[in-house]
Amino acid sequence: MHLTDPWWVYALRGAGVYLGLLILLRLIGKRSFGEMTTFDIVVLILVGGTLRQAIIGDDKSPLAAIIGVLAIFLLDKAIAWTCARWPWLDRVVEGKDSLVARDGKILHDALRRHDMSEAAFRRALREKGLHEISEVVEARLEANGKVSVLKAGKPD
Repeated sequence: MHLTDPWWVYALRGAGVYLGLLILLRLIGKRSFGEMTTFDIVVLILVGGTLRQAIIGDDKSPLAAIIGVLAIFLLDKAIAWTCARWPWLDRVVEGKDSLVARDGKILHDALRRHDMSEAAFRRALREKGLHEISEVVEARLEANGKVSVLKAGKPD
């Protein structure tokens, strides 16, 4: 269990990679991993393999990997704790929701802005048990990439 570098190097690398990846994912947009597709899984595998080198370098010891991962978990916990206490920071880190349909009408510009096809949006509606866009009072693309829908009430 010999490390080739001091322990804090792996902790700093892990934290730096985590923050860099968080920033990149925020820049890419909320649809990136909201609905995991085969392409998303391939990207995750490639990113993970590529970033391994950035975190632990050429060190083959399990301790280096554990230190890097521990730093990532601790930083993630600290950011979550901070975001729970400061809503403005939560909006910066997580993003905010976007209106994509209202009163039975799809807002095509909003879908395009978030790289969501109409087919993907309609699939999300069907997953919610809706067959027609006319049944939608409001639909939002949430910060986590999922679509939330307020359904029109049935008249008595």
